[in-house]
Amino acid sequence: MSNAWTEVCITVDGKDTDRAADIANMLVPYGLYIEDYSDLEEGAREIAHIDLIDEELLQKDRTRSLIHLYLSPEDVPAESLAFLQERLQANGIRSEVVTNAVSEEDWANNWKQYFKPLKIGEKLLICPTWETAEDTEGRTVLNIDPGMAFGTGGHETTRLVLEALEAFITEDTALLDVGCGSGILSLAALLLGAKSALAVDIDALAVKTAIENGERSGLTPPRYTVVEGDLVDKVEGQFDVVVANIVADAIIMLSPAVKPFVKEDGVYIVSGIIDTREADVLPALAACGFTVEARYEQRGWLCFVCRLAR
Repeated sequence: MSNAWTEVCITVDGKDTDRAADIANMLVPYGLYIEDYSDLEEGAREIAHIDLIDEELLQKDRTRSLIHLYLSPEDVPAESLAFLQERLQANGIRSEVVTNAVSEEDWANNWKQYFKPLKIGEKLLICPTWETAEDTEGRTVLNIDPGMAFGTGGHETTRLVLEALEAFITEDTALLDVGCGSGILSLAALLLGAKSALAVDIDALAVKTAIENGERSGLTPPRYTVVEGDLVDKVEGQFDVVVANIVADAIIMLSPAVKPFVKEDGVYIVSGIIDTREADVLPALAACGFTVEARYEQRGWLCFVCRLAR
């Protein structure tokens, strides 16, 4: 069928999950979710805040992870799969790759079963639009539908930035979100009290999604503005907080261009960095005049809060 997408399921050893997911993300910036039950009990307590776990989940294989992604017909699935398997093999990652044809409607809804209300830091509750938050515990609720854009709050990279933001958002904060995806970081900052947020993404679909998510929360221009552009080519002015939750290579490339947009006493928060790339990212930040003020880490993912050296 003309609108058939290809669902790809990659099974890898648990220790290789992050590296394999990084490779999978090179194929698509959307539609990737991970089944990883290695820390099921700990995750249930610390993230979902529950003690009772469904018996079916307890029977899951704790030693292996499943990475799901979806390829559109335009992605040329045969070539993408060849690239994926070559990269996995080159990195010494043992894997089993299975594919299935799915309709676009099916893929757009399949992953929703994995996105549940999620408490972030001390103040936020991220809630998908198709779920109801039963007990907010006084937290600020951000209702969001990421669509095909990155950003549910469930991935460590996003969660680390959201937790870091709590310390820097005031009623005077002007924020720039580079590579905004679903708009989750900008919207969270505004709901935490920021004065304004400018969100930028190169992907037209992400821009559309970010705008729609803002409208759900009553956030529109001039307080919340989303633009389609190549990183910072359509940005003007300076900002108290600049966030970039992308990948290590993009952060290395982007940081020199970001520097002029960070106020002298502002912060530059970067995430999406796997720990094996820390040695590459830190010198690049330093070369741009940034010093790392705080380092956040979760399950091998890093987030840095940086300031301009004085």
